[in-house]
Amino acid sequence: MPRVTTCAPPFTLRWLINRLGTRDPRPETRDPSSYALLVQPIVLATANPHKVAELRAIFAAAGISVIGLNDLPRESLPSDGLREPEETGTTFEANATIKALSYAAQTGRACLADDSGIEIDALARADGTPRPGVISSHYSTDGRETGMSRAERDAANNARVLRELEGVPPERRTARFVCVMVLAGPSQSGSTKSTERDTKGTENAAAGAGRDACPTGCKVLATSRGTFEGRIGTPPQVPAGTNGFGYDPLFLVAPGFERTGAELSGEEKNRMSHRARAAAAMVDAIRRARSSHG
Repeated sequence: MPRVTTCAPPFTLRWLINRLGTRDPRPETRDPSSYALLVQPIVLATANPHKVAELRAIFAAAGISVIGLNDLPRESLPSDGLREPEETGTTFEANATIKALSYAAQTGRACLADDSGIEIDALARADGTPRPGVISSHYSTDGRETGMSRAERDAANNARVLRELEGVPPERRTARFVCVMVLAGPSQSGSTKSTERDTKGTENAAAGAGRDACPTGCKVLATSRGTFEGRIGTPPQVPAGTNGFGYDPLFLVAPGFERTGAELSGEEKNRMSHRARAAAAMVDAIRRARSSHG
């Protein structure tokens, strides 16, 4: 799927949602016949209350109701609870697909999952694989969970990035935050679709995650992608700012490259962020699925 490269024009989130229907490339909607799934609340594949609140506000502005995993009626869940799938993909779309299919299978509902991180062009592998990419949150340990706190991980990740970029000129320090969202739900045909080459295990991820609430299988309904462009600054310009986490203090926001992500206000970040853009594109995909059914 083509990359949606975006910068930071002075728009509001509502303006972005209303205008996305005219932008190309559009998010891919694989099966608008699943309209019935999209008229009930969509389940967000997260129990994080902050993410649920953020996405609920975005989707509510478009008249789309969403709920978190913790909002599901207890009697509708497997007796041993929901099981978190293992994210074994090597791309954001692969991991978001695994999560969406797994939770759709466990709940029997349309489920929306996302995966996100940062891509730093100068750190890409020889074969073009972005880095840190899917291991962004554990880059300092090559993707391994070692029990560090969030603050400790952030500091270690940032230290590794600055060390590996030492001596790299500003024009080659380009980077972007990426968020990919995948909507999945029960399939009448029983087929499970996936567009990533490296989603080995995706088709049976749902079946292995607990009770299968999709008697005929689950499939991907739509995928969207949002990016937030910038570059990694050079000390002593970075790290800078306190209104952020992760790589925000290192990330100089395009096109001016004058402030880091951690120096933006919450309102600025919400209207420019990769997650807001991916969510707005998903809103457009759902709207088009609904409109195709009158």
